Amino acid sequence: MTAVDQLRELFHFVAGLLVWPVLLGLLGLIAAMLVALGAFARAAWQRRRGCRPLLDRAREGLDRIAAAGSGDGLDIQLEEHLQTTEREGWRKLGRLRLAVRVGPSLGLMGTLIPMADALQGLADGNLPALASNMVTAFAATVIGLTVSVIAYLIAAARESWVRADSQALAFHAERLLRQTSSVPSADKASDKVSARR
Repeated sequence: MTAVDQLRELFHFVAGLLVWPVLLGLLGLIAAMLVALGAFARAAWQRRRGCRPLLDRAREGLDRIAAAGSGDGLDIQLEEHLQTTEREGWRKLGRLRLAVRVGPSLGLMGTLIPMADALQGLADGNLPALASNMVTAFAATVIGLTVSVIAYLIAAARESWVRADSQALAFHAERLLRQTSSVPSADKASDKVSARR
């Protein structure tokens, strides 16, 4: 056996070890997407009824900050609260964006690894092994792409929600600044919050 043949055997062995992690990863992505779909449907239903828990909590926080403080530091406190709320919204999108990228990658790996065994079965004349591995290969592709599409659609909708909520909070913070400031320089202090629009 030549060195090239040994490398081929090693590659085949390593690829065989990756079969179960890849398939389990695809199953994990399916479970995660089912949970994400449920959470998305619940959030969409709440927003349709005019209920926005994250936006309401953020507004309450802005109201508390405006009621507790005033002066030159108020705009900084409001801006800090706005950024914290926005980061929380974008952080939830990070997992969905990860699924958009990981889903097709795992699907491709789940396709190519069984396909190698299918070709080996074809060479050996083992048609049942060929058929079984090809079914697994195509199923992995479909699952990976489906997960990616679902994650992308949910992420796109949630991204529009985050942007709309951030804009609404920016307007609310500016109104609070105008209400709590009694000097003309308050408009200058609110420029930082206004820039978020």
